[in-house]
Amino acid sequence: MARALYIHWPFCLAKCPYCDFNSHVRDSVDHAQWQEALLADMRFEAEHAGGEALDSVFFGGGTPSLMPPSLVERLLIEAEALWGFAPSIEITLEGNPSSVEAANYAALASAGINRASLGLQALDNDTLRFLGRLHDADEGLAALDVAQEHFARVSFDLIYARPGQSAADWQAELARALGMGTGHLSLYQLTIEPGTRFETMVRLGEFAPLDDDAAADLFALTGEMTAAAGLPAYEVSNHARPRDESRHNLTYWRYQDYVGIGPGAHGRRRGAATVRHRKPENWLSAVARNGHGIAEERSLGTNEQAAEALLMGLRLREGIDLAAMTRRFGLPLAELIDQAKLQFYASKGLAWNQDGRICITPQGMPLLDGLLSELVPAGLVGA
Repeated sequence: MARALYIHWPFCLAKCPYCDFNSHVRDSVDHAQWQEALLADMRFEAEHAGGEALDSVFFGGGTPSLMPPSLVERLLIEAEALWGFAPSIEITLEGNPSSVEAANYAALASAGINRASLGLQALDNDTLRFLGRLHDADEGLAALDVAQEHFARVSFDLIYARPGQSAADWQAELARALGMGTGHLSLYQLTIEPGTRFETMVRLGEFAPLDDDAAADLFALTGEMTAAAGLPAYEVSNHARPRDESRHNLTYWRYQDYVGIGPGAHGRRRGAATVRHRKPENWLSAVARNGHGIAEERSLGTNEQAAEALLMGLRLREGIDLAAMTRRFGLPLAELIDQAKLQFYASKGLAWNQDGRICITPQGMPLLDGLLSELVPAGLVGA
């Protein structure tokens, strides 16, 4: 049964040059049309994945802080009517830290949002311009102050390992960020994603990404500083005080069921994967035609589910309980993990194995992709 709901709002005021998310710039948006379509998509999912109260709702994007608060409220009223809300439900809304959007925070809190995630991305104007952000540093920090006034829990994002960034630069910026008092930080290394404007710029020689060794040093520094400040990493790029982790994202990483509505949204429910149409206009047409925006729905085999659960769970500091995995998927331990390679990487301090629970150590996290390809048997991943 689904315990989490993801709602995708695909619109942004501008497309950031590093972004490969499903975001779109439009001159105007018919909010009434979008409300009815999102409600229809939600009702369809409730018919197929109802029965348990929701633990979390997450408005992502795009820029969902551009949504009218009345639309957010209407969607939450419907979600509660369809599923019910757990007493301590986490309801998160992502947003850009602009003064215009911050003006909506009081109304969004009244609508039911209790956790905000702000895309600050950097704390100085030169970097913000390089990243294509529309806000400046002062505006972003002012929006953060407003968010902390209105929401019980606040997180914000920063992008590091930027071209030419030194350890001293990042240390100073991160120290400043840790002093702002939020219980959660998402700290992402800059990656050059295919199809983005940054990929074109790198190909044309307009800038060079930070080299891997320097980026690894910054990753280690990040872990040390956040742990010392009481916000240790609980996932590769996410840091939180105890009990302030993103419960919604933990749903993904623990491979629990969730439903996703809106353009491009993914879902996992009852052993099936769903993907919505990406282009907003195509999604709207599909909802009008079919009563939902699904472009593809397919059953996942046991091996594929197990592989996904391993690949997601090993991102977490808590790792994976292999005994629970064997019970859940009915697969022998030898088919889930390469024991010889696990022992080898554990001897090198890159993995950890105790009483049937395995995880990647902080020293291994910079090498996560390579370790996953070694530890998870190819036959399982390719199933």
